[in-house]
Amino acid sequence: MSIIIKFLSVGVNETRMLGIYGIGGVGKTNLAKEIYNSFIDQFENCCFLANVREISKHDYGLIRLQQTLLCEILGDSSLNVANIDEGIGLIKEMLWAKRVLLVFDDLDKSVKLETLLGGCDWFGLGSIIIITTRDEHLLNIYNVHLRYKVKELDHDEALRLFCWNAFKNEKPNHDFVELTKDVLHYAGGLPLALTVLGSDLYGRDIHYWRSALKKYKTIPHNDIHEKLRISYDGLEESQRSIFLDIACFFTGEEEEYVTKVLDGCGFFPNCDIKVLVDKSLITIEHGKLIMHDLLKDMGREIVRRESPNEPEKRSRLWFHEDVRRVLEETKGTNKIQGILIELPEQDSIDLSPGAFSEMKSLRIFINRNACFSRGPNYLSNELRVLDWCGYPNHSFPQNFNGKKLVILRMNESLIKELGDGLKNFRILKTMKFSKCEFLTKIPDVSGLQTLERLEIKYCNNLVELHESIGFLDKLVELEIENCESLTSFSRSLKLRSLKELILRYCERLQKFPEIDQREMKCLTWVQLEHMTAIKELPSSIWDLTGLRQLKISKCYEVRHLPIGSQLLTACYSALGYLDISGSNVVILPEWIKGFVRLSVLGLHNCVQLKEILELPPNIEDVGASGCISLESFVEVSNMFEFNTSSCRKLRSIDLNGCHKMVVNPLRFERTRKNVLYFREIRFQIGTTITSWRFQIIMYVIG
Repeated sequence: MSIIIKFLSVGVNETRMLGIYGIGGVGKTNLAKEIYNSFIDQFENCCFLANVREISKHDYGLIRLQQTLLCEILGDSSLNVANIDEGIGLIKEMLWAKRVLLVFDDLDKSVKLETLLGGCDWFGLGSIIIITTRDEHLLNIYNVHLRYKVKELDHDEALRLFCWNAFKNEKPNHDFVELTKDVLHYAGGLPLALTVLGSDLYGRDIHYWRSALKKYKTIPHNDIHEKLRISYDGLEESQRSIFLDIACFFTGEEEEYVTKVLDGCGFFPNCDIKVLVDKSLITIEHGKLIMHDLLKDMGREIVRRESPNEPEKRSRLWFHEDVRRVLEETKGTNKIQGILIELPEQDSIDLSPGAFSEMKSLRIFINRNACFSRGPNYLSNELRVLDWCGYPNHSFPQNFNGKKLVILRMNESLIKELGDGLKNFRILKTMKFSKCEFLTKIPDVSGLQTLERLEIKYCNNLVELHESIGFLDKLVELEIENCESLTSFSRSLKLRSLKELILRYCERLQKFPEIDQREMKCLTWVQLEHMTAIKELPSSIWDLTGLRQLKISKCYEVRHLPIGSQLLTACYSALGYLDISGSNVVILPEWIKGFVRLSVLGLHNCVQLKEILELPPNIEDVGASGCISLESFVEVSNMFEFNTSSCRKLRSIDLNGCHKMVVNPLRFERTRKNVLYFREIRFQIGTTITSWRFQIIMYVIG
């Protein structure tokens, strides 16, 4: 009831409108009734218009609603409304000065609310108007600024509601405790489901419970399904397709990824996903599309009802038994648009080579964990997603041109030859190869001018990446990792859209490409890790005007940092994070102080590092543990010997294991009092020290 407190905080001399919205069955109407009953004693003129959406669909439904509104407020049951326009006039004329309490329950866009509520000026000051809806966007249309989203019940609330319906008690009977947990997990805090299922299971024995629960997970309870389906029925055709795709394949996936796929399918995800959010059919949490389990089941049940007994005649397949039947018995048809294979546990499917030959409309194929004894000799050219873990062929079928492919993911596959096929992948956005042991070469990719993400990991026999990889204008992320045989990479990079470049554990790659800073203004993050054959970096790396983070760790052959041609105007002004841990740099040069935005500097385990001459002026954290050769650190010496520091933001220096560092500990107490902004120094000097080390940390923090 905290919403009522918020509601009452608005001035009583104003007309107040409250919008209550949320998923179907979550309790919007019950909350509206609770608020209505709390205020009813304060108003002479009250009306609760229930089921507005359903009534308005009937012949003369809006006239009936207008008449009910007038009769209940005026107390005249003989009043008749001839038509909608007359009703609008009567409401404005007869109610404009009255202070009313109104509830319009269950509105959607099909209801012409302006025939019942043209504006707040139709009623007297101090009126309260409450609207319940599944569609938050409807509240925008009618300028309802005070809103409350009804959320699912928490565990304790859900347990009480279910138990009162199933056991007529607050707690479950002893023998039903575990089954009750299963029901609560299935219902997901939705009051409608908890009430319906509790009533259905009341008085039944444990065998009935087990059987019913198994059935619910396959075929949702009809009362729940029909209630939830109302929102789906109000969608446009493309919105329905998007909803079903998410329910069957993409729940929990990144919004950006799903948007790319759906856009490639010819839908309009940038606006239609927002519609699904407004109608409480999905939520977006941390960039991922989330759908309530019961809504997901509702969507899948809609698909199942397309052909209850013949799964090959449905538009989408996800249930492992249906998928196995269609693929092993070669029952595929032109009806099937998408397949998700997610077996209860990893198992093999005896795939017929021609299993896909009749699936001309297949847009989406995702295999999570099935193993295949044989590969296909045909794949649909309508495919937008080919995500096949364990792809069993060395190459794609001859018929497959991939012209509509948006996502290509090959994990632990036998793919060997990509040949010239990639030139046809004209709208490909994402390409990933992982643990493809037979893959030795990535061929010419110059035709992939829409590619945004390229990821190649653990392809141990990959030797060559074609030079054209360095010239993909739309590429945003490039990640090459644990390709231990890789020796050939693009000699230069002119990737105009690239933001992230990651090269890790490619131990035979000897040369880092030159970077065209004029073309690569978007690059913000570069990571080189365990690239043990690279001896030097190009000076052009410092000329990147947008570079924010640079990590060059465990590159043992790198002995010095190059100086760029535009050092004072480019990377100097932007870099905030620099990590060269594990390199063989001997002296950290004085020009490091030019990085005016650098706040974090990593130097861990630079075993050849002897001297740190300067620090950037805004540095906050310096990590130099394990620098066993470090003898001189001017900033630390100044702090301990002269109580001075040029770095006012410095809060932490880690020198653990730097045995050759020498400072005067007797001056520490005076330093501690004068350098108040400093927070922590971790030392280990010679063999003396554990106690002194912790004494310093205690004093500084305390």
